Amino acid sequence: MKKIIAGTLGNCVHVAGIMNYLNLADQEKYYTDFIGIGKSVDEIINLINEKKPDIVALSYRLTPEPLYQILEELKEKIIENNIKDIIWLFGGTEPTSLVAKEYEIFHKVFDGSEDIDEVIAYLKGQDLSKEESYPKDLINRIKSKYPYPILRHHLGLPTIEETIESIEKVSEAKVIDIISIAPDQNAQEFFFDQENMDERLNGAGGVPLRSKEDFKELHNAAQRGNFPLLRSYSGTKNIIPFAELLKESIDNAWCAVPLFWYSELDGRGPRKLIDALKENQEVMKWHGERNIPVEVNDPHHWSLRDAHDSIAVAVAYIAAYNAKKMGVKDYIAQYMFNVPASISPEMDLGKMLAKIELVESLVDDDFNVYRQARAGLASFPTNLYQAKGQLAASAYLAMGIKPHIYHVVGFCEAHHAAKAEDIIESAMIVRGILKNEFLGSVDMTKDKNVLERKNTLIKEAKVIIDTIESLNLSVEDPLIDPATLTEAVRVGILDAPHLQGSKIAKGTLKTRMVSGALYAYDEKQGKIINEEERIDIILKEAISKQ
Repeated sequence: MKKIIAGTLGNCVHVAGIMNYLNLADQEKYYTDFIGIGKSVDEIINLINEKKPDIVALSYRLTPEPLYQILEELKEKIIENNIKDIIWLFGGTEPTSLVAKEYEIFHKVFDGSEDIDEVIAYLKGQDLSKEESYPKDLINRIKSKYPYPILRHHLGLPTIEETIESIEKVSEAKVIDIISIAPDQNAQEFFFDQENMDERLNGAGGVPLRSKEDFKELHNAAQRGNFPLLRSYSGTKNIIPFAELLKESIDNAWCAVPLFWYSELDGRGPRKLIDALKENQEVMKWHGERNIPVEVNDPHHWSLRDAHDSIAVAVAYIAAYNAKKMGVKDYIAQYMFNVPASISPEMDLGKMLAKIELVESLVDDDFNVYRQARAGLASFPTNLYQAKGQLAASAYLAMGIKPHIYHVVGFCEAHHAAKAEDIIESAMIVRGILKNEFLGSVDMTKDKNVLERKNTLIKEAKVIIDTIESLNLSVEDPLIDPATLTEAVRVGILDAPHLQGSKIAKGTLKTRMVSGALYAYDEKQGKIINEEERIDIILKEAISKQ
């Protein structure tokens, strides 16, 4: 364990920067010792002789003129005292950093413009000018920065040429660790039977990828800058062949697949719900066998259709449970904040903590969970200035769950599809939030109202989970049985207001936002109903129809 001593020079009393650095060093398992403010050169020399550090970090953030004399004295005393084998670091403003560089004492000079990646990399002994400093797989990429999250952004413009150019620019900017490719809807559904594409819809919703070579071109575009990983949406049809395509062409960083969706339930594919469940489980299994991480994105799909919070929490557990049972070893649990857009921050955080507690109860030696947070798109206003504020506010709230991945949603998305410049700016806004995390943040997860909501949702989610398990006692594991899960949707245990008129879902659930949280609501009685009441009504109706 290397020892760092750190303090400020001369009469400088500005310690925020040096304390931030020591906090980072602590997390990287250095032994740190803050020696105080306004230290003279003689005091520093004496402390070096006393403490025998490996690294001495000094800061000076006042006007640069007095620094010349201080550093001249320091250089002389280093030679005079024959001080060797110590790494000297300097932190200051841009003007004082320019002075520090003149004296050739310091191995590294920080002027405050450095990004978090550069600071962490230095502590880890990495050289970010070299390709090998950027892990080529997701899990090692996460480990290279945690407890600070790696950043992800999606990208898919109407032409391949525009998309390639944007990937190159984003990669060179070194601000995003994962670029999520968004193929257009035609590619997702008809890649393997392109004769069925409606050519008028080319480029709708993403980039019109039509061959493996197209995907490879995107991968080649990312081989620069910080060498971001690539991943892509799964197909909505022929999904195993699509998974093979992504593995072979872009080395898909992880698979995102639904459990219930991309089926007759949402109309994003032709599959019957029971068939979609089976095929989506097969996709999880396929990736699990190849040690490729998997994300099952159902929880926010239900919330996006105004299912109440208890259903979202229950489905978060069911989705992770299915991934585990299909042999997935590394699970990416996505936590989409601001869904619905009117949910309050404290109720939102309570909802996420409830999901986390249930999902991470599944962790064992063979099943790891990594948290991915993001803002909900519907929460972004079309006013771009306000949208930037929403991106920052949502990111700050999300840092409360200590995500391993932060999915940056471009501030412009409610106005126009994000181009390279928008992605870079959005990433820099989030990186500004991460810099604030250096200072330490208020632990909102300990708030009384947040914890109360978390505990209520866990209790209600367990009612839903237990009820689904009781639907078919003849199968060994109802939570992964496609017929049982289909029945849970058919009778309305899993339901959403937007599914009204569905041929497979009951579509009768009513929900209402009350005091910043989304509840099941009985419109006739004009009141919130808890899950025990709601499920009891559903089961009685089901029995009466038999």
